[in-house]
Amino acid sequence: MDYDVIVVGGGHAGIEASLVSARMGAKTLLITILAEQIGASSCNPAIGGLAKGHLVKEIDAIGGEMGLATDACGLQFRILNSSKGPAVRGSRAQIDMDRYRIYMRDVLLHTKNLEIKQEMVEELLVEEGQISGVVTQLGNRYSAKKVIITTGTFLAGIIHIGEVKQEAGRQGEFPSNELAKNIRSLGFEVGRLKTGTCARIDAKSIDTSAMEAQAGDTPVAPFSFRTNKRDFNPDQLPCYIAYTNETTHQIIESNFSRAPLFSGQIEGIGPRYCPSIEDKIYRFRSRERHQIFVEPQTLEANEFYINGMSTSLPTDVQLAMIRSVEGMENANIVRYGYAIEYDFVQPTELKHTLETKKINGLYLAGQINGTTGYEEAAAQGLMAGVNAVLSLKNQEPFILRRDEAYIGVLIDDLVTKGTNEPYRMFTSRAEYRLLLREDNADLRLSHYGYEFGLLDYHYYEQLCEKKASITQALEFLKNTSVTPTKEFLITLESIGEVKINDRTLWIDVIGRGDFDKEKLLLLLPEFEQYSDEVIEQILIEAKYSRYIDKQHDQIEKMKDMLSIKIPEDFNYRNISGLSTEIIEKLEKFTPPTLQAASQISGITPAAVEIVHIYIKMRQKAKK
Repeated sequence: MDYDVIVVGGGHAGIEASLVSARMGAKTLLITILAEQIGASSCNPAIGGLAKGHLVKEIDAIGGEMGLATDACGLQFRILNSSKGPAVRGSRAQIDMDRYRIYMRDVLLHTKNLEIKQEMVEELLVEEGQISGVVTQLGNRYSAKKVIITTGTFLAGIIHIGEVKQEAGRQGEFPSNELAKNIRSLGFEVGRLKTGTCARIDAKSIDTSAMEAQAGDTPVAPFSFRTNKRDFNPDQLPCYIAYTNETTHQIIESNFSRAPLFSGQIEGIGPRYCPSIEDKIYRFRSRERHQIFVEPQTLEANEFYINGMSTSLPTDVQLAMIRSVEGMENANIVRYGYAIEYDFVQPTELKHTLETKKINGLYLAGQINGTTGYEEAAAQGLMAGVNAVLSLKNQEPFILRRDEAYIGVLIDDLVTKGTNEPYRMFTSRAEYRLLLREDNADLRLSHYGYEFGLLDYHYYEQLCEKKASITQALEFLKNTSVTPTKEFLITLESIGEVKINDRTLWIDVIGRGDFDKEKLLLLLPEFEQYSDEVIEQILIEAKYSRYIDKQHDQIEKMKDMLSIKIPEDFNYRNISGLSTEIIEKLEKFTPPTLQAASQISGITPAAVEIVHIYIKMRQKAKK
């Protein structure tokens, strides 16, 4: 059976890869071990968070599905860091994990050009360095020009609960052992990573009245730019906050010898920024307590996820430590927490398109690239899917720069630096985070989605009108000034704003102090023509105008380097002045541009300039 694109794995990366591939017109096949587990939330029942919310907004802006699914299946919506600047705020939603799976499976099954097969891929078919298809455990052979691997934690997956070890990709599901062997045999640099999950508790066995209730935001903001805000008013469920105590810590500490993390049973490296509860107690023993978030998994709230208690401790220890927490004295565990080890491919094996360097037409996305998190996976899946189809059409690849999107930062970090631990996105990783805010992801990226046929004309037309209004308003503010007349000074004083002493641009007036919509319209009533979304952008852009201008200036200075491509057949060993170490790194990472070369750890500015000179010499020699 012939396809244009085959996607292996039905997790968050596989979903986005399959959908964009099919929606862009490619005949697509999604192969997954269990069809009913498409879109499963293996860990916490939530989407988004700090920096992760940025990724979801960007996925949505390009035409992905994660934001729409979250709005349809959300149980509670919150903006994290809402009291801080807009660049570091992060949208987060609790989701009904059962309904999320059903929603995603339904979307996939109703998508034109997309077929689903419940099988397990065991072998990649490669002919002279080119992918040609896959073979499944049923002996079925499927041919395709492009294959995208999104296997999550399933490659040679091993679950750990105390001394008990089980081969599994997720609790109760087969691991992908044969494919793991096949990938190693193809010569890829493969390592082992570890992640974990928390216990799930029977809701009727805990006393939430003894905990701190945490409600969702009111009014509630949807994730997707395409969700109608006026009609979006979901019923929200509370989450709860509980705390560990000295008894909890003693129970855990007295069982360190039974913890796979410390006994040497687990070899893979775990996520530094999401440690297990035993790792927290080991590393931060001086802390009197640790916060735990008790989160509903479904609308029925019959099972709670104990966020902050990820563990691989034995079952008796898990029960004892959970019951030591106030409100959980009678807790019954429905599903025990566990750690899982799995294979990943060092992402330096990839191009910025997420195509492998060794095998043409083979793409990797998600945890197989060393990342952790649904959002990081979905972002990679979308990019791999788009690039696979663009390659089929012999069109230019879709590579987002670091100044364009968090997705650009994510992929650039992976392919130029690699990772030895599960990679997680943070706002601190983005140099231009003031430009890459959640709130403007649609303005930054939706033109790509429309160009790829992933966004409809009506939505894009409205977005263009919004963008034009923002541009018009900002042009006025940046080019029109106001004088300190007596009347104007009285008005400023009446709204609690500092007076001006000289002729001042409106952008600097609005950018001072804590301006809101009410103040803006009082000073500039003609701005009433603009929507709330436009005014929100005006206020943010005005407040950070000088800083935004500086970041734009930095980007302009970089553009020369960004535009200079390094030829694929460039021979670094013919360049005098480069150390052996630098040559080896450049050969390993094969950066596509000088800018990409400059991002590689250990590549000095002097080395980049030498490469630049030789590129110019080569160009002159060819003329």
